[in-house]
Amino acid sequence: MAKLILTHEVTGLGAAGDVVEVKDGYARNFLLPRGFALTWTKGGEKQVETIKAARAARAHASVEAAQAQAQALSSKKVKLEVKAGESGRLFGTVKPADVAAAVEAAGLGAIDKRNVELPNHIKSVGSYQANVRLHEDVSAVIDLEVVAGK
Repeated sequence: MAKLILTHEVTGLGAAGDVVEVKDGYARNFLLPRGFALTWTKGGEKQVETIKAARAARAHASVEAAQAQAQALSSKKVKLEVKAGESGRLFGTVKPADVAAAVEAAGLGAIDKRNVELPNHIKSVGSYQANVRLHEDVSAVIDLEVVAGK
């Protein structure tokens, strides 16, 4: 088992700043290469405090503010314009950063791209849903309308 410090939130494992123990292969093949975690050391305890402070700065001030934003996100459909061919197939794929930018452009507030979860790869125009974690206890579902444009 490998002892790691998470640098990003990993679904089903923990949030940034958490110290976790995972199997060696999961650490070596997934978490470490993607930069989601650092190996734990005695000096790493200082890093844990820094990571937790940065996470707190990005987090909503309260659960009520997160619930208000979740209500606003769930009530509107977000339009996302992307380059697409005539058949409706996209040139590339929709990334969480694209969703975060579209939400902000729609006037629904700023969200962190790291908190956006896309259930499947979005490679064609149409209607989709994305999950957004706004707070540890609050998440929202965004209705996305992917259209050809640009």
